[in-house]
Amino acid sequence: MRPETGFSPGQRGFGLVAALFLIVVVAGAITAMARLSVVQSSTGSLALQQARAWQAANAGLEIAIATAAKGSCPSLSSFTLPGLDGFSIQVTDCDMTPSAFLDEEQQTLRLYRLVSQAQYGAPGQPDYAFRRLEAVVEFVVPAGGGG
Repeated sequence: MRPETGFSPGQRGFGLVAALFLIVVVAGAITAMARLSVVQSSTGSLALQQARAWQAANAGLEIAIATAAKGSCPSLSSFTLPGLDGFSIQVTDCDMTPSAFLDEEQQTLRLYRLVSQAQYGAPGQPDYAFRRLEAVVEFVVPAGGGG
């Protein structure tokens, strides 16, 4: 004869089902938190790369402005800078408007439209970063002055 357990035959195994349900719910919550952690980490990393891309494009623009201040358009080749490893920086456009002579001030006015872009990686890669900056710079050259 069997010992009396106090449960009817239809109630046996109900604790096992409840325990399995609890295990599945806890495992799902742990998986969701792990995914959220990975996404949050990669978002922070991408934001840092975008900030570095802006700095690289800004550096290219500063170099282009310094070259334009000497009276010529910068070369449109790609270059890199120390401290911004992996970034390709390029001055993609340099439009110089025809010089305008300001008669009353005896000065010549030159306008340059400069475009600089910086890129890290290739489109489609998870760490791809790209920034494009434009500037219009005005230089006043005194009459009889060079450049």
